[in-house]
Amino acid sequence: MQLKKALLIFIFVGITIFGLLYGTSPTWFAATFLGVTDLNLNFAHILRAVAGLYLALAAFWLYAAFHEKYRDAGILTVILFAGGLAAGRLVSLIVDGRPAPLLLFFVALEFAVVLVGYWVLRLPEHDRANL
Repeated sequence: MQLKKALLIFIFVGITIFGLLYGTSPTWFAATFLGVTDLNLNFAHILRAVAGLYLALAAFWLYAAFHEKYRDAGILTVILFAGGLAAGRLVSLIVDGRPAPLLLFFVALEFAVVLVGYWVLRLPEHDRANL
């Protein structure tokens, strides 16, 4: 299996899981993973909107995995997505302080996705076919 295709499928699965967790029950997610037991309507709304964004991008990444014409665009949007999240989390770490452990794990994972995605995007075409 081509490395780009595998990465896009892997990211699709991961983001779909979190999108469904955020969107299906924002109150449960916030209480279980973030220790927020009183999630107001506005924050539940924001989590569901983010879930929709996650699922829409995940659908594009799955499409890109099976359509070679869109693979580079898929990998590039994965890098931008993860990089944007990681940058926002870094600002929050500096301005707001240390968040829940799960969110610290997310920032590390997002940075790793940026690095791996960039590496995969920059591989010469003949090297990609051999991986």
